[in-house]
Amino acid sequence: MMVEIIFKGERKDIYANPQEFPFRPGDYAIVEAEKGEDLGVVNQLGSVLERKKGDAVLRNILRKPTPRDLDIYRHNRTREFEAYQICRKRIAETGLEMKLVGVEYQFDGNKVTFYFTAEKRVDFRELVKYLANVFKVRIELRQIGVRDEAKRIGGYGTCGRKLCCTTFLKEFEPITTQCAKEQNLPLNPQKLSGLCGRLLCCLMYERDFYRRQMSKLPRVESRFQTPLGEGRVIHVDVFNECITLFFTPEKQETFDLAEMANFTLISAPETE
Repeated sequence: MMVEIIFKGERKDIYANPQEFPFRPGDYAIVEAEKGEDLGVVNQLGSVLERKKGDAVLRNILRKPTPRDLDIYRHNRTREFEAYQICRKRIAETGLEMKLVGVEYQFDGNKVTFYFTAEKRVDFRELVKYLANVFKVRIELRQIGVRDEAKRIGGYGTCGRKLCCTTFLKEFEPITTQCAKEQNLPLNPQKLSGLCGRLLCCLMYERDFYRRQMSKLPRVESRFQTPLGEGRVIHVDVFNECITLFFTPEKQETFDLAEMANFTLISAPETE
């Protein structure tokens, strides 16, 4: 049986459970990590994980934590706060152009990972040496994007739900304003941007639907010859598959696809 484990910062991974420990979502588990052990929370169980894991080679769940293990886990959270303050102060002292996002202690204390964002490549070799000298453990500095930062910190979108990146998105797709244009959305950066400052991930969710519908419907500003005269498309209803034609300021009519098939296309705007 496979088990999905979630760690700090919404980091998730799937593990094998060769000893068949009984788990429920919300339980703690100690797992194999790179050169050590880590502790996380059971997020998901079941056959759906077979599809999610793909061809990945799974590490194993080692055991259920003891009360002492949980004390160590909670103590690590305190150590992370202290490490964050030390690293942030050092970044300011050295003038490195980077923003510290978070710190994560491996459960066994053998590794500390510092997550940061930066506009460009940063030479942090001296910072790594300094941190290794302070903490006496293996140090990893990992640069992440602003969308990954939002995923680690979490929050709620304008829809009122938890951010998609913290709940189910595993990878970020490239998103452009063309996605908004295809859905006839106003190109307002404030309304189209998420907490990360980038275009909303959900712009991709209905893109295929809009593309299919728009392939059947005329574009806005197309002109048709009809029994009522020449009309210009001013609105396209992709859900009801209706088109509104403008004839005069006093005369606007809505037609469905079957009716539009009897009209003659005069001109259409160029595809962007």
